[in-house]
Amino acid sequence: MSDTESFFGDPDPIFADKELLRVSHLPEGDRIIGRDEEFTNLANAIKDAQRGGTPNNVLIYGKTGTGKSLCSKYITQDLTEAAAENDVRVDVAYIDCFQDSTETQAVRTIAESFNEPDVTGVKVPASGVSTSDYYRRLWKILDVRLDVGIIILDEIDKLEDDNVLMQLSRAAEAGKVEDSTLGIIGISNKIRYKETLNERVKSSLSERDFVFPPYDANQLRAILNSRADAFREGVLDDDVIPKVAALAAKEHGDARKAIDILRYSGEIADEHDDDRVRVEYVDEAHEREEEARLAELIGKQPEHSKYLLQGLALQMQQSTDTDAMIPSKQVYSAYEVVCVNAKEPIRSKSVASATSSPNLRFSR
Repeated sequence: MSDTESFFGDPDPIFADKELLRVSHLPEGDRIIGRDEEFTNLANAIKDAQRGGTPNNVLIYGKTGTGKSLCSKYITQDLTEAAAENDVRVDVAYIDCFQDSTETQAVRTIAESFNEPDVTGVKVPASGVSTSDYYRRLWKILDVRLDVGIIILDEIDKLEDDNVLMQLSRAAEAGKVEDSTLGIIGISNKIRYKETLNERVKSSLSERDFVFPPYDANQLRAILNSRADAFREGVLDDDVIPKVAALAAKEHGDARKAIDILRYSGEIADEHDDDRVRVEYVDEAHEREEEARLAELIGKQPEHSKYLLQGLALQMQQSTDTDAMIPSKQVYSAYEVVCVNAKEPIRSKSVASATSSPNLRFSR
């Protein structure tokens, strides 16, 4: 084995710290560009928690990649540290409502995030507990361990119902917690999300609303420049960042996509055994980012929507026409085959409504 060449080769010739270009990376404050006003507004809304008071509830709106989650995570981390200097116990629970969309899933994850079993004496099992019992455990955890709990509900519009918002926003008022209090930060891409809430929830939330606008080309360029040290010195051509920023600003103003494209440009250079990240790699990186985003979008669809898309793909593979007109009946027949192979029941109504047009036109 010692005589065998390693597949992983020498240290990365392109990247010095690739984590700076990961979506999951929480950068330092000086790397968060173009959101000073949003930082100030959010800090003012929740600043009472710094001294143990009840923070305002907040709803943040904006397109994907406008810094909503990033700013929320950063400002609540800053709040936690500032509160500790005042001997105030603040902690933050981050909930991805796409993953935890039911009331039971959400409250269990919140309780688990806040819990320290050795301190609270409370266990939060993964299953076998009723929703009301999860709430009781959460209230106890909060009173034993914290003065203020901040709950970030990302993609809040994916919650199946708004009862969890009612319970959380009225916890102190209803006497569920006595020695602690709660604040909610809801994040949504849907500007009209609040209109879907019932009037009682709207009243109990009494939230402040903030809208995060898309980034412009100059802001995107500054964001990318602030992360340029992800690359080794001298490998990044001068025209790469301006091109990525201009491309992203023209299409969507999405910083997340821009960062992904920059990272993919470096990966493509490495795949070509090039010691420089050149501007010609940006277009290829853009295509790769679009493919990755489409894969993510499909991956988040319900199972039967995936089966439908698989059926459509099978029909496209069988067609010799690059701009094929696929009859809905053929798509539905292929969907049935996919369901049978997956040993899943066929949902005729949902598929029929999804393919209500007599013909579907798709290009390769």
